[in-house]
Amino acid sequence: MASIFSKIIAGEIPSHKIAENENFLAFLDVMPLVEGHVLVVPKKEVDYIFDMPPSEFRDLWAFAQSIAPAIEKAIPCKRIGIAVIGLEVPHAHIHLVPLNRVGDINFSQPKMTVSQEQLKITAEKIRATL
Repeated sequence: MASIFSKIIAGEIPSHKIAENENFLAFLDVMPLVEGHVLVVPKKEVDYIFDMPPSEFRDLWAFAQSIAPAIEKAIPCKRIGIAVIGLEVPHAHIHLVPLNRVGDINFSQPKMTVSQEQLKITAEKIRATL
């Protein structure tokens, strides 16, 4: 069964894309921890990130690394935090989260409610710095 991320990759569910190539996609989390929270996913369906072939695993991290500086330029923060949890969606993904304090990457805190218009503006700000 296709995950929500597979449906986003296929264009069945709209998203606010930051960047993509033939193998990976970066897009805004619609229920972010903080403004600029980006998800980086492989286009190939893989549930557990450590089940990825080594070359694809390395390429996923390299793609994420190319996105982080753009987030940092667009969203005022001290640095970009990284999380791989893998319990909420059965599709490997990396969270890139702008951090100003440790609590910004606390997944047990309530998520933000953000309008589609605000997500669009945030995505445009990040893409402009790529």
